[in-house]
Amino acid sequence: MGGSGLRISEVGVGCNNFGGRIDTKETGRVIDKAIDLGITFFDTADMYSNRGGSETAMGEVLKGGKRHKIVLATKCGMQMDDAGKLKGASRRYIMSAVEGSLTRLKTDYIDLYQVHQVDLLTPMEETLRALDDLVRAGKVRYIGLSNHPAWMVVEAQETAKRCGLNSFVSCQDEYSLLIRDAEDANSSHDFGH
Repeated sequence: MGGSGLRISEVGVGCNNFGGRIDTKETGRVIDKAIDLGITFFDTADMYSNRGGSETAMGEVLKGGKRHKIVLATKCGMQMDDAGKLKGASRRYIMSAVEGSLTRLKTDYIDLYQVHQVDLLTPMEETLRALDDLVRAGKVRYIGLSNHPAWMVVEAQETAKRCGLNSFVSCQDEYSLLIRDAEDANSSHDFGH
């Protein structure tokens, strides 16, 4: 993946339907078939399938020895409660969110941990320092971003370099022949700029 040491399959599996639209048994069938086809990259998020359902289903399937066969990516930051308090990219929230994901996934490490959305209330340096601590503790191997505009990614990379912190190895955004927003340098992407 990029310039990192993380090696992933060319095709990955998006896991937002696991534990929701399809149950744990069907989740297992999809994961097994993907592994049989040589797919190693599985991408989920804490909020997928009714706040934790995808990670929980994956944890049940992977606990039988399949975990070492895959590259596991998950995300944090989107709202995980009705009150709107469990969300964001603050140190306090990230440290709590990663423990929840590790528990649901029944693993002691996450290969790629991504910040799922922009948090305008938390300085990027605080987010990076928290994620850097998770990498140094061995709970996370690499870090990434999702749904962040390019200028924010550049600022984050500069902050990581300036502060001597682990930097983001990936940026996952919607980009296709139909969705071309990433090319628009003037787009604010509704992030307050």
